[in-house]
Amino acid sequence: MNSTPSIVVTGISGNLGRQLLPLLSSFRVVGVDFRPPQTDLPVQFEQMDLAEEASCLQLIQLFKDVRPVAVVHLAFVMDAVRTGVLDAERIWKVNVAGTARVMEAVTEANRDWPMVEKFVFVSSVSAYGPDLSKPATEETPLAARTYKYGIHKMESDRVVQQRAPALRGCSVYILRPSIFSGANVDNYFMEAFRGIPGGTSKRAARMREQHKRLPCLLTSGKKYLENRIQFVHIEDVARVISFILNKKEPEAQRLTVLNVTGRGTPLTFEQCIHIAKAKLLRVPTEKLFELVLQFLWKMRISTIPPDVLPYMLSDTVMDTTRLQEFLGPEYKNVIKYPIAEAFAECFKQ
Repeated sequence: MNSTPSIVVTGISGNLGRQLLPLLSSFRVVGVDFRPPQTDLPVQFEQMDLAEEASCLQLIQLFKDVRPVAVVHLAFVMDAVRTGVLDAERIWKVNVAGTARVMEAVTEANRDWPMVEKFVFVSSVSAYGPDLSKPATEETPLAARTYKYGIHKMESDRVVQQRAPALRGCSVYILRPSIFSGANVDNYFMEAFRGIPGGTSKRAARMREQHKRLPCLLTSGKKYLENRIQFVHIEDVARVISFILNKKEPEAQRLTVLNVTGRGTPLTFEQCIHIAKAKLLRVPTEKLFELVLQFLWKMRISTIPPDVLPYMLSDTVMDTTRLQEFLGPEYKNVIKYPIAEAFAECFKQ
């Protein structure tokens, strides 16, 4: 009989899932996704679409079969263009309803005795919303608006908080990371600073072939350059999850919420533009900035959704005191990258 403990990782084929997999050698890994992971590492793959109601029963049966000691829920659609999931209703079903289905399956698995001992959900700084007047702590109310991804993270975060008490004998962890960075990371903020048109149009493809860069847009006014932003290297997020999975000491409380970002002080937008060597183009007003984003989105030149605008025009900073206390002496071994270094790696040739 195999004595290696099993864990289930949803969204195993995503970027974070691929970064996490090499850190899980002490576990038998069962990966769930709608497409297979591109890896040579040992993983039992189970194809599943969390947008479908039937996935809840599939998960319950899977848990009965593999008896996981932990479930890591990473499955989430952030970038509709890159993932190919374009239907807004289906995105919500994956992101929010899918999270509820995973929680329900864990609840059912633990109905008689605590099979699943740990549940890890990766939320986001975007769940706090834009216009943070001071660094967000884990008690700061979630107030996402306009940005669909942030709203979905907020709703899913609340689902996990509400259902955590029902996961009998299971420690629940919610991680709220800042913007992911790293050489292989593609997201809206990185596209904005890299200037590489990520859209699906022929024009965008030609621009990429010709190595043409879009300017980094920002509304006129000194305050916009002074807005602060944090980044976290995707490998550091994977290390935080691995730390939790290998942690022996039980938590004093069933629900642990942790802000996760790189070490050191936040960057200003002006510093980001300098590090990225981006060409800055100032737009006279926020409304005009929004219209430009809408045009680039509608023409399929850019993948930056116009609804993210408020987040691009305000502070996005979290307090990570609790994370530092949680990791203790291992903090610098887990969070290896200072914020500036994590961001700079995105632009290494």
